[in-house]
Amino acid sequence: MNLREQQRNMVERYRETVDQRENIRRRQVETGTPFAADSEEQLRARAERLVSRREVDPGELALVPSDEGPVRPAVVFERILGAANELQSVNFLARGARAARAVARVSIIQGGQRAGFGTGFLVGERLLLTNNHVLPDVATATGSFADFDFESDADGVPKPVDSYDLAPDDLFVTDPALDYTLVAVGARPDGKRPGEAHGWLKLIAQQGKIVIGEPVNIVGHPAARLKEVAVRANELLNQLPQFLHYRTDTEPGNSGSPVFNDQWEVVALHHAGVPDPGGAGWIANEGARVSSILRHLAAAALPPEQQALLAELGSQAVPVGPAPVEKVPVGGRFGESGPGVQERRGVTGRTAAGRRRVVFLHGRGQQGHNPAELRASWCRGLAVGLAAAGLPPLDDADVWFPFYGDALAAATAGRESAALDTATTTAEAYVPADSGARTVYAALIADSAEAAGMPALEQQPENAGESGLLGGAVAALQRPLSWIAARSGLDDVVIAAVFHDVAAYLGDKSVRDAVLEAVLSGLPEDGEIVLVSHSLGTVVALDLCTMLPGGISVPLLVTAGSPLGLDAVYKRLLARGPVRPGQVDVWTNAWAAADAVAIGCPLGDTWARVRDVLCANRKDRAHDITQYLSHAPVAAEIGGARSAVG
Repeated sequence: MNLREQQRNMVERYRETVDQRENIRRRQVETGTPFAADSEEQLRARAERLVSRREVDPGELALVPSDEGPVRPAVVFERILGAANELQSVNFLARGARAARAVARVSIIQGGQRAGFGTGFLVGERLLLTNNHVLPDVATATGSFADFDFESDADGVPKPVDSYDLAPDDLFVTDPALDYTLVAVGARPDGKRPGEAHGWLKLIAQQGKIVIGEPVNIVGHPAARLKEVAVRANELLNQLPQFLHYRTDTEPGNSGSPVFNDQWEVVALHHAGVPDPGGAGWIANEGARVSSILRHLAAAALPPEQQALLAELGSQAVPVGPAPVEKVPVGGRFGESGPGVQERRGVTGRTAAGRRRVVFLHGRGQQGHNPAELRASWCRGLAVGLAAAGLPPLDDADVWFPFYGDALAAATAGRESAALDTATTTAEAYVPADSGARTVYAALIADSAEAAGMPALEQQPENAGESGLLGGAVAALQRPLSWIAARSGLDDVVIAAVFHDVAAYLGDKSVRDAVLEAVLSGLPEDGEIVLVSHSLGTVVALDLCTMLPGGISVPLLVTAGSPLGLDAVYKRLLARGPVRPGQVDVWTNAWAAADAVAIGCPLGDTWARVRDVLCANRKDRAHDITQYLSHAPVAAEIGGARSAVG
C-alpha cells in the first residue's frame, strides 16, 4: 500500500462517517455539552481514569456509580471532564515539556542522500514510533536517524541536537494499513541509549484516555522546522474502530507525531490531514489509535530477541517478551479440556531503588485470562484508593503478578463427574468429584451458613458431601447455599464457584501443589514483598508464607474478600490451624459485610494481630477486588508499606 492508497482510504473513511459526525454535532447541540456525543461506556471509562490518575477530585467518582439505579452520565461526566479541561494546572506546561522531550525529527536517508523528514517519538528506551509512509521498510530505515532536542530553549536559542542512528536490524515492525512503523534506535558511541537522555512515552491499551469533544495536542516537526506544539482550536471529532478524527493545526512533517490528551497521554499516532473532497483545503486530521497499534504488535510474529526488545513497551501496552510458558487446556466448566491450547504466564515487576516489591495474588476463575490485563485492573482499582489517600499511583510495571489460574484449571481438568449433567441445583452442579474436596465443599457451605445466621436445625453436617455425589445430603446443601445468597445478595452460582475452587485447593494435594508451584515460580527470589491477595488467593497466601525462601520476608500482608475465618478453611491450611505466619509483620484484612466469601470475617476474632478493615463495597460487586483496593484505608496501607525502605 503506497502513500496515495493510504490517502484514498483516509478520505473514504471520512466520507463514510459523515452521518456519524452529523449525529455527534446534533447530540452536542441538544445536550449543550460536547461530551454527551460519546458512548456511556467511553464516558465512564474516561471519568474513572481521570479520577484514578488524580486529574480531578477523587470525590467525583462517587457520582459515577449509584446503588439507587443508573445515573445518566451527560451532566455527571460533563462535570468531571470539565474539571479537567476548562482550567489546567500550571503543571500542564511542565508535563507537556517533559512529554515533548521524547519527540524527534526523523531524517530519511536514501541512497546516501537526504530524501525527506518526518516526526517520531520514543515509546521505549530504544523504540521509536513513526508512520509507515515515513519509514516504509528496513532499507529506508537503514542509514536514517533521529534528531532529539531539535528545538529552541526558553530564550529562543536553538539547543544542541542529539542524534541517534536507527537500528532496524534489531527491530522493525510496520503496517501500511494503520500507517505505523516501530523501529529500534541505536545507542550513542558512549553507549547511552536515547531513552536515558530523553525519556519515552508510554503506550496505554486501557480505554478512557479521551472522549469526543476533548482537546488534543500534537508535538512534532512541521515542514522539518524546530519542534512545535499545537494546543489551540483543537478537539476530538470522532472515534472510529482503528482511527481518530480531530481538528488541529498540522503541516507536512508532522507525520509520525504523537497525539496527546490534556494529561499528555498518547491517544493516537498522527499520519495525515484529511483533504476536503471539494478541494477547499483541509477539513480534519486523522491518526491511528494507540489500541489498534498495540493489537497489531501483539499479533506480530517476531524472533525471541526482537520480542525481548518489544517488551520495553511495558505492561500497560501489551504483554510481550520471551518467557517459559506452560501449555494448559482451557475451555469448559472448571477448566476441562476444550479445543485449542492457551498459553498464559505471570508477569514480573521491576525493582525500584528504595522501594519494596508489591505482589498481587489473584483469586479463582482466572484461567485463560491475560495476567498483564489482570494486573492493570488491580492497579486501576488501587489508584482510586491511593488518590483518595493522597498518595501517588503505582506503575503497573512495578508490580509482580504470579499467575496460577491456568495451573488450577489444568489440575482440575477432566476430573469432574459426568453426573454433573444430571444436577438439579446449583450446589450439586458445583460439588467437586474428588472425595476430599467434596468434604471441604460441604463444610464450607455449612460453616458459611452458620456464620450467616442460619438456624441450627437447617445446617448440614460437615460430612454432608460424603454420602454420594448427588445423594440427598449433597442436594440438601442447596438450602444453606440459598440462605447465604439471600443474606449477602450475591448470586448462589458465584458463591458455589468460589467454594468449589477453595475446596479443590484445600481437599486435593495435587491441586494445591500445582497452584503453589505456579505462584512460587513467579515471585521475586529475595527481599521484602508487600503481598496483596484476594479470595482463594488469600488461602494460597497463607500456605505460601510457610514455604517462602529464607531470603523473602513480608512486611505487609493484605487479604481481601477472604474465607480464612471459616473453620473449614483454616484447619486445612499447611499450618493446620489459625497460625499467624512468622514472616509477616503487619496483616491487614479487608472485608465487606455483603461479601459472602468473606462471611467468616472479621479475622481478628480467630487470628492473632490482624487489623480488620470494613469496606462499604457496592452490594452488586461486594467480592470485587477493585472495590476493596479503591478504599483509602486499604490503599494507604499498601502505598505506605511499598514506599518504606526495606
